[in-house]
Amino acid sequence: MRKQIIKLLALGLLTTGATQAQDMSLDQLLNVVQRAATESSQANQQREAEFKRQRDQQSRLLSEARAQLAALERRTEELKTAFDENELTLADLETTLAERSGNLGEMQGTVKVLAGDLRSAIEESMTSAEIDGRVEFLTQLASQAKLPNIQELRQLWVEMQREIIEEGKISRFTANIRDERGEIEENVQVTRLGTFNAFDSNGNFLVWRSAADAGTGTGRGELQRLQKQPSAQYANMAKSFVGTAQGELSQVPVDYTRGTILQLVVQTPSVQDKIKQGGPVGYVILSLGAFGLIIALIKFFMLLSSGSKIKSQLKKKQPNQNNALGRIMSVYTENPDSDIETMELKLDEAILRETAPLESGLSFIKVLYVIAPLMGLLGTVVGMIQTFQMITLMGTGDPKSMAGGISMALVTTVLGLVVAIPLTVLHSILQSMARKQTQVLEEQSAGIVAKMAEK
Repeated sequence: MRKQIIKLLALGLLTTGATQAQDMSLDQLLNVVQRAATESSQANQQREAEFKRQRDQQSRLLSEARAQLAALERRTEELKTAFDENELTLADLETTLAERSGNLGEMQGTVKVLAGDLRSAIEESMTSAEIDGRVEFLTQLASQAKLPNIQELRQLWVEMQREIIEEGKISRFTANIRDERGEIEENVQVTRLGTFNAFDSNGNFLVWRSAADAGTGTGRGELQRLQKQPSAQYANMAKSFVGTAQGELSQVPVDYTRGTILQLVVQTPSVQDKIKQGGPVGYVILSLGAFGLIIALIKFFMLLSSGSKIKSQLKKKQPNQNNALGRIMSVYTENPDSDIETMELKLDEAILRETAPLESGLSFIKVLYVIAPLMGLLGTVVGMIQTFQMITLMGTGDPKSMAGGISMALVTTVLGLVVAIPLTVLHSILQSMARKQTQVLEEQSAGIVAKMAEK
């Protein structure tokens, strides 16, 4: 490489010299060649020095790279050894973790089940009307996949304790309730008796509807006032309990089923509802019963009045025209000279005249108590006809479709018996009273005849 460079320089000088030969002497040419050779030598020395310096630098870098490679290889061996050791340690730790996490997994399952059960109990509990925010926490705890921490376990225990304590407390608070018309009443004073009953400020019974049963769309339950309150006995007890001061003793009705019995009260038909189930036939039976009862009462007071007047007349010898016995006795006093046969005929006529008013109306009552059960039987037949018609149209899959006809059949039968039995008893009583008074009249008439026969 070096010889080629020299040849090129010489060739260049010769070419230059040939070009300038015409203008310079040989000495000058020699000087030029010597100077060019010197300059070329210096440049070569510089290049050679640079090449040596780069060679030494490359050798040094190569040595450093080899040393670094050796260090990295040693580090690799160390890391590989540490990795193998860590693999063994990790396998041991995973085995230990699996053994120990078995109990933790069982605990997590238990906590989930417990949180779910407690959430269901709280959703149905009346305490949720006063205490809010528990369902969300229990829902999250029951659905999370990770293990519960200490704070969550402590909160779960707190919620359990709170529910147990609230079940035995009588609490007064304000809440929004839904009335019988389905409208919301705000800030109503509510008295809660554990988880059994709740009353508003007027003593009306309230029931708790969970979010699923209430269907409000808000995800929260609500207190609702019963559409039909219990009987006055229990309503008065509830009103007295609500007005009782804190710490005083008071009686209060308790629904141990936590609202089930109270909700059945709404579904249980009242007497008016049952009468409506009897339909037109039931109303006819009740009308006959009322009409017969009115006649029986009027007849009872008439017989009672006539009987008292006859008893009063028995104590007097002078006949009085205001009673049946007095009118019969006046027949004798007005015809003292009549013979026995004529007097007996006149007395029989007077007895017949007085007996007719005493027995009037009794036959009509008898007709009514005979017709009433027949009307009940008619209602039974009509109700069964309706039932079979519904079976023909709807089939037997829906019992509610047949309930109307069956109710009519049973209610009309009951109404017929309810009307017939009292009317039968009243007819017997009235007939006995009339017969007794008639017997008195006949006895006194026979006494008059016997008295005349003695004369």
